[in-house]
Amino acid sequence: MAHDILHDSVKAQTGRASLFIIGILLGGVLVVCSYVVPLLPVFAHWADEGRSFHADTLALVGALLLGVPIIVHAIRGLLHGKMHMDELVALAVLASLVTMDYRTAGAVAFFLLLANLVETRTALGARASIESLLRIAPTKAHRLQPDGTEELVDPRALSPGDIVRVRPGDNIPADGIIVAGQSSINQATITGESLPVDKEVGDEVFSGTSNQSGVIDVKVTRAGEDTTLGKVRRLILQAQRTRIPIMRIIDRYAGWYTPTIVMLAGIVLFAGVQRYDNAMERAITMLVVACPCALILAVPTAIVAALSCAARLGILIKDVSALEVARDLTAIVFDKTGTLTTGELAVTRMQPAPGVDGADLLAVAASVEQMSKHPVAQAVVQVARRANVELAQPEDFEEAAGRGVGGTLGGRQVLVGRRAWLEERGVDFSPMQAAGLAEPEGLSLLYVARGGEVLGWIGLEDRTRPEARRAFEELRALGIRELVMVTGDRWSVARRVAREMGCTQVQAEVLPADKLELVAALRQAGHRVAVVGDGVNDAPALAAGDLSVAMGAAGSDVAINSATIALMNDDLERLPFLIRLSRQTIRVVHQNLAFGILFIVTLLVLSAMGWLQRIGGPIAGAMLHFLAACVVIFNSARLVRFGEELHKPAEKQPGRQLKAEPVPAA
Repeated sequence: MAHDILHDSVKAQTGRASLFIIGILLGGVLVVCSYVVPLLPVFAHWADEGRSFHADTLALVGALLLGVPIIVHAIRGLLHGKMHMDELVALAVLASLVTMDYRTAGAVAFFLLLANLVETRTALGARASIESLLRIAPTKAHRLQPDGTEELVDPRALSPGDIVRVRPGDNIPADGIIVAGQSSINQATITGESLPVDKEVGDEVFSGTSNQSGVIDVKVTRAGEDTTLGKVRRLILQAQRTRIPIMRIIDRYAGWYTPTIVMLAGIVLFAGVQRYDNAMERAITMLVVACPCALILAVPTAIVAALSCAARLGILIKDVSALEVARDLTAIVFDKTGTLTTGELAVTRMQPAPGVDGADLLAVAASVEQMSKHPVAQAVVQVARRANVELAQPEDFEEAAGRGVGGTLGGRQVLVGRRAWLEERGVDFSPMQAAGLAEPEGLSLLYVARGGEVLGWIGLEDRTRPEARRAFEELRALGIRELVMVTGDRWSVARRVAREMGCTQVQAEVLPADKLELVAALRQAGHRVAVVGDGVNDAPALAAGDLSVAMGAAGSDVAINSATIALMNDDLERLPFLIRLSRQTIRVVHQNLAFGILFIVTLLVLSAMGWLQRIGGPIAGAMLHFLAACVVIFNSARLVRFGEELHKPAEKQPGRQLKAEPVPAA
């Protein structure tokens, strides 16, 4: 439905723009002909005191064709109590018509409408970029029937549980899990990754991505608007409806702009009517050059270009005000698991309590953990399945964020999680006091208890992301003073990761509430804080920062919904790029605004003093106005190609070795 509405909206706007263009061209041709006719000998005898009836007629028709829409739009806005800046152009056209300067009226309206057309096409370009995103969603899907035959259906008719077959060159019609086959998938439209990703049975794929090589069968998990592509589309639409503070400031004073310019033009007219023959022409020129098309375009063109650049690299921004916040960041808080580390935990060691079989320890833990989506739980379940351990279905499942999970197996309560949490629940740890059962350093431990008795622990390891070290180095170079890591993991593991990253602070064995206190303390210390996490158990902390960034949001509803910015892949180097993009965007906005203000003030002065009349008066002003709009658009367009080097991973320079900074003890 959203696809159809947006498609119809873009199509309708494009149709209106086409009629708009035809009207401008027709009116422009008539005005140009009005300048040519007096030069033709056949019409020379029709001229009367330097005026030509045919030329005036052509100019009048052209001026009406071009000027009436402007005047009607201005009147309609005034009747609805809305002060637009188009009233200046309408007054200039009316004044030229009243003084019977039809060619000036037509030429002014032509160039002003041309500038308006550029503005309109810029807005449509933004909508068209969304339309191109919609077009990557396939229009058909090959759904497999129980008897093995294929049925051609609309992707919107798919539902979770359906099996679809995707051949080489086809776009994947829905989010799902590969159940047969293997292939390389181009995920650039979703994650911004420049190279195809190899996928096999059990891997997740996303709607709108392209199958490159093999034939795969995909079990649908999300279809229609619930897919990752659908959420990406909504994020882009949402971002385009938001405004940065500087845009709200401009809107606040827009109502004063038109009356002020009209007052200045009136002063020039009445002050010069006794002294200058061209006082009216000067006033009309002031109205023309004061129409702030360059100012109107200054912010939205830069924002559209920045959003396009970010989306190309898999960075989805929900609110464009986040672009303004990102440039002033001084502290970033990182969750460890899934953010600084790969999140792909591996069970490397198990220690059953005396008299407990290792297979029983693993089976009990995995049976309860299979109900959780946390990376730790998934690692335990994965190793249990590889060991062909039979899992039972728990009852009364519960999950304590940052602590552990619990459930009932065979009528006995099972707890899996941190030792402190199990001790709070009354678990007896005396069997683990025997010699040789001490907790090892550098491992994340899950303790398992059944019926109040400890069964042992499971040790897991997680590797740091190679690009995380480079990202930290770039962030320090960008002036980020505090790089803080927080984790619910053990201190021994946290210190190891913090030393590898070069964190300035580290907090371990924390609960979600503790993360909130840490973020609040940094903000009270005067820092602008960004919180970066994977969206799993991070939602409260993400909401507490000035800026929230979710890592690896592709396929994660929690991550996409919990942050103002979603990184669709796990590349942490997107974070320093986001800060650079933010600073460059605001720099371009300021350049556009400075140029627009300087342009208007300069030409107002030149018009009032009569200097602009020497090169064409109102017509010259309209031409310069059009050129100013083009300058702003071309300046903003530079942002579209910003960060292209991130699309060339092979050319990245290897990161330098970091010197570990001292990390405060607990």
